[in-house]
Amino acid sequence: MSSTSVRMRLAAALLVLSVFAGCAHQAAQSKLPPSCQDFAQTMDLSDRIKTLDLLSDAFTQQCYATVIVYGTQAQTEFRHKTFHVFKEAASVFIPDGTLTDYVLESYERGFLSILLAFSYMHMQQFEDAKVELRRMDHELFAPLYNFGEDPVNILLSAVLWERLGEPNEARVDWHRLRDPASGLKDIDDSLRSFADRQVRRIDEGRSSNQAWRLFWQGRFPDIAWDLQFTGSSSGYFSVRATQAFPPACVSETGVRLSTQSWFEKIAVRHSNAYHPLLNIQSWIRLPMGIIYSLVPIAAGAGIAVGGCTLDVAGEGKGALCEIAIRGGVVFISMAPKVLRGALEPDLRHWSHVPAAFVITNATDPAGERCYHGEGLR
Repeated sequence: MSSTSVRMRLAAALLVLSVFAGCAHQAAQSKLPPSCQDFAQTMDLSDRIKTLDLLSDAFTQQCYATVIVYGTQAQTEFRHKTFHVFKEAASVFIPDGTLTDYVLESYERGFLSILLAFSYMHMQQFEDAKVELRRMDHELFAPLYNFGEDPVNILLSAVLWERLGEPNEARVDWHRLRDPASGLKDIDDSLRSFADRQVRRIDEGRSSNQAWRLFWQGRFPDIAWDLQFTGSSSGYFSVRATQAFPPACVSETGVRLSTQSWFEKIAVRHSNAYHPLLNIQSWIRLPMGIIYSLVPIAAGAGIAVGGCTLDVAGEGKGALCEIAIRGGVVFISMAPKVLRGALEPDLRHWSHVPAAFVITNATDPAGERCYHGEGLR
C-alpha cells in the first residue's frame, strides 16, 4: 500500500471522528433543559446586575453547571472596585453610579459563594462545595471596599455544612448565630434559641433527623428613596423598602429568616462609616444639583418676564403675557425633578433574591409552620 493511500485513509478516519465528536457534543447540548441553554446564551458579564439576576434564575431552574461557569467568573470580576481618577471626579457632576461598574456588596459576595457551593453539591463535587463555603467565610470578613458579615449567609452556611457531612464546621456557624458576642446584631431571640439547640445537638453527637431543606420565599422588594437632610444615617438620603419583609419564624423543625439585613446594608451605602468615598461624593454632588435645578428656574423666569415685556411693548391685551407665564411655570416646576435626578443615589443591587429563606428538616415541608412560597432543594 502506497504512502499516499495511507494518508488518504487516515485523513478520512479523522474526518469521521471529528464529525462524530461534533454530533456527540450537539447531542449532549440538546439534553440540557431549554432554559439552561437560554441562560448560557443570554449571560453578559458586562451587565453585572443582569448577570447576578440570571444566576439566581438559573439556580432556581436547577441549571447548576451554568451557575458554576458564570458564577465563578462573576466572583472574580465583580469583587474589587477599580478606581479611575477621571470616573471618580466626573461622577460628582452626574447621577451616582452612571460611570462606575457595580461592585458586589459583602452579603452578595457571600451569597454568590453559597449558590456556587449548593451547585457544586448537586453536581456531586463535594470538595469544591467545601472550598466555596470557606471562601464565603473569608468574603464576609475581607477588608475590601465593602465589608461585614450577616446572619442570612451564616445560616445558609450552617445548613450546607451539615448537608455536606461536616457537623463541626456547621457548629461554628450555629455558634455565631447563638452568641451575641459574635458581632451579629439584631438577631431575633427565637433564632438564637434555635441555633443554641443545634449547637447542643451537635455537641451531643446527634445528627439532624432529616436533611435540611432550603426554600425561597417571595422576592426582594423594590427600593425607594427620598431626600432627608436631618436624622438620616445615610448621607442626606432616606432609603426604604417598598414592601415589608416577612417576620422571623422559628418552629421545632425549621426557621424563616428574612433578607432585611441585606436591605439595611444597601440603605447605609452612602453613610460615612460604611462608604466614606460615596459619602463625600454625595455631599460634593449636592451643590452641583442645586445649581442644575436653578437652570429651569432661571429659564422659566426669563420666559415669563420676557413674554410679558413683549406683550406690554406691543400694546397687547395680555394674551402673550399669559402664555409666557404658563410656559415659565412649566419650566420652573421642573426644578425639583432636576435636583432629584442629579442627586439620585446608587442603589443598584442583586434584585432576584428572596425576601426570606426557610430551612426545615421536617419530613413533609408542607407541614413546616414557617414554610410558605416556592421550594428549592
